Amino acid sequence: MAEENQRMAAQITELNNGRIENNNAHQPQPEDAEHHSDPTHVSETIRVEDEDEEPDELVGPFTPEVMNFELPRRFTLPLTLTPYDGLGDPKKFIKKFRSIMIVNGASDTVLCRCFPNYLDGPALDWLCAFPAGLISRFQQLAKLFEDHFAGSTIYLHDSDYLNTIKQGQNESLKDYMTRFTKVTISIPDLHPEVHLHAIKSGFRPGKFQETIAVSKPKTLAEFQEKAKGQIDIEELRQARKSDKTNYRDEEKVLNSEKNFKLTPSFESYTQFNAKQEDIIKEILNSKLIKLPRKAGTY
Repeated sequence: MAEENQRMAAQITELNNGRIENNNAHQPQPEDAEHHSDPTHVSETIRVEDEDEEPDELVGPFTPEVMNFELPRRFTLPLTLTPYDGLGDPKKFIKKFRSIMIVNGASDTVLCRCFPNYLDGPALDWLCAFPAGLISRFQQLAKLFEDHFAGSTIYLHDSDYLNTIKQGQNESLKDYMTRFTKVTISIPDLHPEVHLHAIKSGFRPGKFQETIAVSKPKTLAEFQEKAKGQIDIEELRQARKSDKTNYRDEEKVLNSEKNFKLTPSFESYTQFNAKQEDIIKEILNSKLIKLPRKAGTY
């Protein structure tokens, strides 16, 4: 019996030792526990919420490739271009926008991303009304923009209006040509021959008109050269005229000073019983009056 009991006790001891070793094998080591701890309830909640979140919807009319493009860190928007509000020539605005942005090294994608910043009012509302993901290239955007605002193009005048511009009776050639040029700048694709004919037709009758009729300049460059000579002559004459006018005014002032005479207020005055200089000295010594300040100029 004693031997049987010892044998059973040894078996129980072996079983207990096996269980302890098995448990130790499945438990994490202390060092690993610090780095591989089980997720807490909070972290699990955050992970679940992140998985449930839907991605943000695409904002704007551009494709995801355009919207997700990251602008260079040092890129800044030029401030020299006034935003387009729906009035004016859209083609000219596109040209200005391209030239300004290209100077700053902007790519096609950058042009798309920056273009809304230069729109205002109805023009900005027009762009925002497009469905998301429609536009992928700036050329596509520019075509839509020009077609939509084509009716907003404002030309002040056309070539026919130039024939109504005439030199005034007292208007100098320089003022007339300046006024004429301001109108021609606003006329697109103005032919040089039309320009030359219209400006010659507007001259008032005079020597310069006769000179142009005789010389018959064929190009604007030839005409500008002759006009410059006439403008120099007119300015020289005007300067001489101004000098003569100033001289006459100064002469009138000098003559008026020479012809000045003191008009007596009374017919008879009390006779002094002393010399005038003695009377003045007495007045000054008694301090009845103050001496005037010394004049700065004659």
